[in-house]
This record gives sequence, C-alpha cells and structure tokens, in this order.
Amino acid sequence: MAISDLHLSSAANRDALAALPGFADDWLIVAGDVAERFDHLALAFETFTRRFAQVIWVPGNHELWSVPEQDGQPPLRGAARYQAQVALARSFGVLTPEDSFPLWPGPGGPCVIAPLFLLYDYSFRPSAIAREDVVAWATEQRSVCADEMLLDPAPFASREDWCASRLDWTEQRLLALDPSLPTVLINHFPLRDDLIHIPRAPRFTPWCGTKATDDWHRRFRARVVVSGHLHVRRTDWRDGCRFEEVSLGHPRQWNHAQGMASYLRQILPNPPNGPT
Repeated sequence: MAISDLHLSSAANRDALAALPGFADDWLIVAGDVAERFDHLALAFETFTRRFAQVIWVPGNHELWSVPEQDGQPPLRGAARYQAQVALARSFGVLTPEDSFPLWPGPGGPCVIAPLFLLYDYSFRPSAIAREDVVAWATEQRSVCADEMLLDPAPFASREDWCASRLDWTEQRLLALDPSLPTVLINHFPLRDDLIHIPRAPRFTPWCGTKATDDWHRRFRARVVVSGHLHVRRTDWRDGCRFEEVSLGHPRQWNHAQGMASYLRQILPNPPNGPT
C-alpha cells in the first residue's frame, strides 16, 4: 500500500494517523511530505511500523524545509537534514533511499521496491521561460514554491546541483539491478511532467520534478510508479505502467469521516479495476 503528503503539522491529520488500524501482513510506502519537524516524522515512523510489516519512506520537499524544531534547536539544513532523517528512519526499521532495495515477495511479486530521492531541476517549465525567469513568472500567479525560502541545498550550490547528484547516483543503482526483475519506483515528485494536473496552480510545475526521469519507467522495468506532491489523487497509465499519485493532503483536501485507511492505495498486486 502507499500514501503520501500526510502533513502532520495539522492536528486533524495526526488524529487520523492515530486512528489508523493495523495491516500486519502488508508493506507501506510513504512517499514524502510527512512533516516538517523531526518529532512529527518520528510519530509517523513509530505509528506505521507498529501497523505494517515493513515501511519504506522517501522524503518530500517539506521534510527538507529548515524550520524550527519543537526543542528550539537551530534547524538542520540541506543534505545534513536529510541524512539525519535517514538515521531517524533507520532507528525505527524504516527503509530509505539510502538502503538496499528490498524485494517484495508477495502477490504481484517478486518485484524490486526502489525508494528514490531525486528532487527537481526546474525543467518542468515552459520552454519559453528561462531558468532565471522562473520565480518571476510563477509570482505573476502566486505559484512560487516555499522551497525558494525554506529548502537549503547546502553543501550544493543549488537545488539543481543537488538534483543532478541524486540523479547520477540513483541511476547507477538502478542500472545494477537484476534486469529480469520488475520494479516499483517511488519518488515524492512525479517522474513525468505529463502527469501533472494542477489547474489551480499551473505555474507551480518547475518545482515538481525533472525531465531526466521521463523514460525511467521504461528503462527500469517499472510495474508501478508511486509519487505524491501534487495533492491530486489519481491513476494514470503510460506504456503499460501504472502511475499512482497517493497524496492524503491538507485537512480540507480529504474526507475525515472516511479515515486515513480509505486513502491507502494498493500498489501490488494490481487492483482489479484498470489495465493489467
């Protein structure tokens, strides 16, 4: 199963997490934007690992925001912040993009589950908009991502440089996989720009991924690609591969009466509806 964008800064979303029932035989993919603060991230890891057999997490941009912590300590920044979150996840037995890719042995398997951390490089922008004009262009429709103020790329010179480093390292890991095995690719940001459907914020796209991954679902034999970030739950198909956007979202974006469990998306095996 999979879910993303829990945004546990909201008390309503934390209450929904607390009420989540157990799924003792299932694995859970958590595709980023769990929380900004470490205590809320720890709450999610503790809760999920008590309810699922295995938990797999990738960071979203909100995890990477340099915001004050509950204890008042100065916030960690950039790659140091991410590495501290990886350490926190590992302390709960949660798998991260820095760990060996596990093999799902259950229904729909065997299948390599590949959590990725790739960021974005502003290439999901109209071809007529130069990189240096992106922020001004997005500002015209109040669509500038808060990452511009809160997501520090240190020690990299820019978010693009951090993205390029992550792409190179991740690509080599995926190329080393057994070519006979299919994969489930997990990234907070969508791997293709034609999967972005955000009519209320059409100029937000530069903060949504990189064109470098446009064909990764084909190159790396993906059976399913899991992402979040957009807060638009939907299923798409490209080249016989299923793409699942699995966001929960802010409190106004989901039905509290249904509970969080109803927003878990089945990843493997393929659900009964739709192509196989």
